Amino acid sequence: MPILLPPNSLCSSRIGLRAVIRVSQTPPVAALAARAFSTSPAPARQSCLQYSTWGVVRPCKASYIRNTQHLKPHSQLRTLFTFRAITHYIDIPDWYQDAEGLPFRREDLTQKEANKIFPSSLPAPQANLLLKILHGRRVAGTLDDPSLARNTRQFRIVDQKKALEYLREHIPVDEILMAGLRAEDELKSLEEQDIGAQEVGKSQETSPQDSPASSQEKTFKIPTGRLPRKPGSDSPYGESNFDKIRAANIAKREAEEARLEEERKLREEQLAKENIGTLQTRQEQPRQISEFRKRHMERATSDLEAPPEMSVGQRLFPTIGMAVLVILGSIGFAVMYQAPPSSRRLWPDIPPAAATCLTLIAANVAVYALWKFPPAWAFLNKYMLLVAATPRPLQILGAMFSHQSLGHLFANMFFLWFFGTRVHDEIGRGSFLALYFSSGAVGFAASLTHLVLWRGLAYTTLGASGGVYGLITAFFWMHKFDEFKIFGYPPDPLSGPQGLGFIGLILGVHLIPLFMRRGSNVDMASHFGGILVGALGIDMARQYMDYKAQARAKRLNMGLQTTTIEEKSISPLPVEESPSSHSKR
Repeated sequence: MPILLPPNSLCSSRIGLRAVIRVSQTPPVAALAARAFSTSPAPARQSCLQYSTWGVVRPCKASYIRNTQHLKPHSQLRTLFTFRAITHYIDIPDWYQDAEGLPFRREDLTQKEANKIFPSSLPAPQANLLLKILHGRRVAGTLDDPSLARNTRQFRIVDQKKALEYLREHIPVDEILMAGLRAEDELKSLEEQDIGAQEVGKSQETSPQDSPASSQEKTFKIPTGRLPRKPGSDSPYGESNFDKIRAANIAKREAEEARLEEERKLREEQLAKENIGTLQTRQEQPRQISEFRKRHMERATSDLEAPPEMSVGQRLFPTIGMAVLVILGSIGFAVMYQAPPSSRRLWPDIPPAAATCLTLIAANVAVYALWKFPPAWAFLNKYMLLVAATPRPLQILGAMFSHQSLGHLFANMFFLWFFGTRVHDEIGRGSFLALYFSSGAVGFAASLTHLVLWRGLAYTTLGASGGVYGLITAFFWMHKFDEFKIFGYPPDPLSGPQGLGFIGLILGVHLIPLFMRRGSNVDMASHFGGILVGALGIDMARQYMDYKAQARAKRLNMGLQTTTIEEKSISPLPVEESPSSHSKR
């Protein structure tokens, strides 16, 4: 949602667009779009409000086989059913065993969640097992059964108490009622066991040749799970009217599903006959890949079946070292850079800020086009894509220019132009390029660290989002106390939000997904790295600009003082009258 700014403002983005339109003789429609981007140094500064949420992490289908078809983001599947823990004795499934317990939530606890419950830092798998066993005992009414203590003997008493406190707080179970139902179950089983023993005794009297094994088969064991249910009913108390109604509904639903399946099969047969085999051919034969694409795909695909055996330091330190070199080189470039005269510029009619941003945009578009060219896949997979399984130091530079989605490319380039021209106008080309490349390099170093330590080696990342977020943060940090309006709102005399408010909004948008369990294909680590460098780098750039201004003013003052002293030291010589002048007088 860009901001429309006053028409009397002047910015390189607006001048640059007009120059490009004038050179390319673009229709007037583009000229109207160019007028939408401008800025003003008015007291209540107005500028842009838009940021990108791009910067994708793309998982490969195979962990270490890389080509362009493997770089699509994961699609998240949402279940239609809500998980509910079993909390009643009669609902315990037949497969229940005390050593395995019952699930108490949809997903197991993470190590961070387990540490909050167990101060002893119990490992997450052990913590989940203990909670499942104790939850199963609460539902089965066997919390005080000493015969089952062997299944929890490996856990400390303190951890067991903490687990019970957690379960009783979050999963309500009437433990007294469950224990009563369990007692009735055991009593009934003991009575059946006595009856069975009497029958076995009678059978042994009538047929003494029976083996002990056959007699053991007729003995009854006390059930460890739920009440014994009568055949044909899910209720321990027999078949009720509700059970009959439910059975009728289930039968009706199954009949309807069978009818729909038959209709689907008939419809497919009719379509196959009407299309004379065309539909069948399309369904049975997948899209064939040309030999040209297949050859270059195999050439660009790694033959590794597993990630190389490397320590965490071996994966991270070369890339982090390259990021440090990029930062140092950027600082040196910013200090040594001297703007060329207009006669030596490639596009003298376009402002320097517009020329710089257009060059970066052209480089990104060129790399995007290369992804559509199969012979370039082998090179792009090595150097224009950050791969967690096989990282290379130069990947953090190449990935800054690499996009595989047109929407991703357009969003990043739009904000590069919109914010980049404004930042360029205020700090100059040397500091601008230093800030952009440092933000991108640190962003990818942070992304690789996140992938290697937490997310996994099956992921890759690419995009200019780290550098773009560095520019966005730098712009709002420069104007952190200036007020902004969006399409003229809020109207005067109300004041708009300050630049710090927009920085807080950007951080909030990035922090919210961290607390959500749903996976995301957005490279948050790269964004955070770019934001950090943008805030720190713009302060360094402004301080260096102030230092240069003070040094320039000092040189000018010294030059003026030297000129004044020289003028004072040269006095005019007296003019002597010649004798001829006296004679003429």
